[in-house]
Amino acid sequence: MPAVQVFEDHSPSTETARPQPAWLAAEPAALILQPTSLCNLDCTYCYLPARKLKRDMSPTVAEAIASGIPDTWPSDGVLEVVWHGGEPLTIGVTAMRELLAPFEQVRRAGRIMHVIQTNATLISDAWCDLFDEYDVSIGLSIDGPPDMTGNRVDWRGEPAFDRIVAGISKLEQRDIPFTVIAVVDTANAGRARELLDFLASLGCPFVGINMEEKEGANKHDGTPTIDQARGFWRETFIWSQGNRQLKVREVEHLLEYLALPPAARAARVLVDPIPTIGWNGDTVLLSPELLGARSEKYHDFVAGNVLTDPLPTIIGRAAELRYVQEFRAGIERCIATCEFFAHCQGAYAGNRFFEHGNFLATETEHCRTSVQAVVLALHDIHSERSIAV
Repeated sequence: MPAVQVFEDHSPSTETARPQPAWLAAEPAALILQPTSLCNLDCTYCYLPARKLKRDMSPTVAEAIASGIPDTWPSDGVLEVVWHGGEPLTIGVTAMRELLAPFEQVRRAGRIMHVIQTNATLISDAWCDLFDEYDVSIGLSIDGPPDMTGNRVDWRGEPAFDRIVAGISKLEQRDIPFTVIAVVDTANAGRARELLDFLASLGCPFVGINMEEKEGANKHDGTPTIDQARGFWRETFIWSQGNRQLKVREVEHLLEYLALPPAARAARVLVDPIPTIGWNGDTVLLSPELLGARSEKYHDFVAGNVLTDPLPTIIGRAAELRYVQEFRAGIERCIATCEFFAHCQGAYAGNRFFEHGNFLATETEHCRTSVQAVVLALHDIHSERSIAV
């Protein structure tokens, strides 16, 4: 692995941006925005450290973000603007309208689309009116039937399942489609079919499975082992073959990768900077989970603030950040040591930090349960069928 020199961060907003590193994309596929730090739930596996505090984004910050989107973005497709808290809906309909307003010109031009990731408990007709007016895509979180969603509780420890389902019902009444993120822990890793049957019954067309991870404020010890995850993904692949009405993110990603020509599968992919902007305009790169995390060594991961610099300038200074440089070095180690690199491309910076305290580490629990286990599960199925034949 070539040596990588590590520098300290530089923060003055008046500095000229250095040339963009060849491995890091200058243009993100999505912007992750935190309209509020507050969440009305206290899920046991949540990584957000300040979710009990109500710190709301101001229209001024939203205007700075919107005005900082270059005319050249997106160079292809549509840029996703993902509102992801806290719980975004705790900010209220009126305040959210004020945050969306500065983006209207670029939205109406077809250059961006809004996405709100919500726990669904606060969805009302007023919110549905807003979703329709701004053509908002909805992603929501539910982990399965009641006994699989026990980690999702409010601040009194009361289960949130009935309120989540009520919110889903409101979306269905208004004909508003939604996708789902479901968290799987050790208790539920052996229940893939039950989870997928439940989600399919909701009319959900797409689900992303998040194996529980040790990130941020999460103190819940529920991360599946690689063998548990491997069994989960094996059942998921088998279930998916007969139930194509519900697409599973991890299954689709692997199958799409395997369908590529060999040269494309082996090609290096630029790393998305994933700019994540907090309620006050502070911006972190590489991992939304780093927003609000504390580290003196990495200057709390803040790459800049949109109130003083537009996003392209902040992204352009990425090469000056110690944690970005370390992450690059960590990727080089992955290339040298990991047989799964071509598929995963060594991303997920947050997992490296929260599990190892740095970005030079290679293998993480996320690697094992959400990348390696997926590939190995498909290999298991293929091997079993080859033997049967």
